[in-house]
Amino acid sequence: MITGSILIGAADIATDDRFAALDPSNGQAIGPEFSAAGAEHVDRACALADAAFASFSATDLETRAAFLEEIANAILAIGDELIVRAMAESGLPRARLEGERGRTVGQLRMFATFVRTGNWLHATIDPALPDRTPMPRSDLRRRHVALGPVAVFGASNFPLAFSVAGGDTASALAAGCPVVVKGHPAHPGTGELVARAIRSAVQTCGLHEGVFSYLPGPSNELGGALVADPRIKAVGFTGSRGGGLALMRIAASRPEPIPVYAEMSSINPILLFPAALRNRAEAIATGFVGSLTMGAGQFCTNPGLLIAVAGPDLDRFSNAAAAALEGAAAGQMLTAGIHANYERGVGALQGHNAVQLIARGAVGQGCQAQAALFATDADSFLADAALGHEVFGSSSIIVRCRDLAQVADVIAGLEGQLTATLQMDGEDESAAAGLLPLLERKAGRILANGWPTGVEVCHAMVHGGPFPATSDGRTTSVGTLAIERFLRPVCYQDLPDSLLPASLKRDNPWQLSRQVDGQSGVRSAA
Repeated sequence: MITGSILIGAADIATDDRFAALDPSNGQAIGPEFSAAGAEHVDRACALADAAFASFSATDLETRAAFLEEIANAILAIGDELIVRAMAESGLPRARLEGERGRTVGQLRMFATFVRTGNWLHATIDPALPDRTPMPRSDLRRRHVALGPVAVFGASNFPLAFSVAGGDTASALAAGCPVVVKGHPAHPGTGELVARAIRSAVQTCGLHEGVFSYLPGPSNELGGALVADPRIKAVGFTGSRGGGLALMRIAASRPEPIPVYAEMSSINPILLFPAALRNRAEAIATGFVGSLTMGAGQFCTNPGLLIAVAGPDLDRFSNAAAAALEGAAAGQMLTAGIHANYERGVGALQGHNAVQLIARGAVGQGCQAQAALFATDADSFLADAALGHEVFGSSSIIVRCRDLAQVADVIAGLEGQLTATLQMDGEDESAAAGLLPLLERKAGRILANGWPTGVEVCHAMVHGGPFPATSDGRTTSVGTLAIERFLRPVCYQDLPDSLLPASLKRDNPWQLSRQVDGQSGVRSAA
């Protein structure tokens, strides 16, 4: 049931400061009204999270894994109410949201399985060498421990998979960190339903109530207060570059600076190699337009840039893409603010004297996005950094280069990206090999003959990249590697076995795969 409450631990709290969810298709309010959290609620939630940290971070592997699975079960138990509410608040279709719910539940269960392995503890032992000369070696044992309470910001474009119970929350809880979520104001009803599911799992598993709290509200001050609270030890954020940078400044200015893991801005370049264009320009164009317009382009992996050598084959691609785009229906955008920003971005490109409009999609109504495809030459693109800025939505720009050397120049001038895609045939592999080292410096994921939209939730996935794609290019927000953001190493020197954590005890009671004296995969006593 949606009550419009702030959820702090086990308590439901109402305030006189209220806000409403809005139907993005018509701007009409969707009941009920929601209480907006303030500074006092941040203080209470963070105090509870801090109180919960000791016991939650000390839970054994099975208890924590079972908790993550219980969250998944509780989300599924909401049933169709969750999908219907998310549709109303986001404008996203049923099939997309049902898939997103599956992804949300799947990544919770994936982390549960991963927690049970104990591999994320990185249990490492260098046994004592008392007879070593000229100096003996102490007994040294290392594991990773949870950082502390984590603040998570719900994302507008994924009301389930990157929001209240999304990847940031799942990985932080898997690490043993209590979580305080700042709910996104675009979908507060959806957020509350999921938050209640998490709270139900906390209660079912007998955990401290402070393991999870949910703070809804539309103000930037709420998020700033959460990041500034001294009990918060890390932040997970998916959103705009401006929002991420603002949180990073707050976190850096604290007496104790903390990491902000922000996913912010990416235009995800597509490299169209000569043989691929020669052999299948029209097919590539069709696939590109499908990726560009998917979800009205409201994906962090939206293909916003195409780079290729100018010539007849690129012209074939442009013509085919234009024809496909002109037939593309306008897509519903998530909020009026996102739509306004999209229109400003497209308008700036359309008014640029070095940019040519190739095609527009069908005209929409209200907050629907009219897709756009532009083109420019490489010299103009390199001369104006603004042409490489993200336009969040179904807009992309073709950069026409003189030759492959200028393609490399364009890549070298790009900011950090989440993805880079190679559209290539066998004859292009030599050229692609020459550009690969440069692409590795620019992107977190490099793919061939596919499209960047669609991020598999698995162990090998990297959904991150150099700044400004993310605030820390060493991390990912998708996949089991995401847990590393919320852990730190601790070394224990010459501690008696009775004081060692279970993961490092000499008889290895959890039967972990440990590294012993440089040898991996050791499960015997050490």
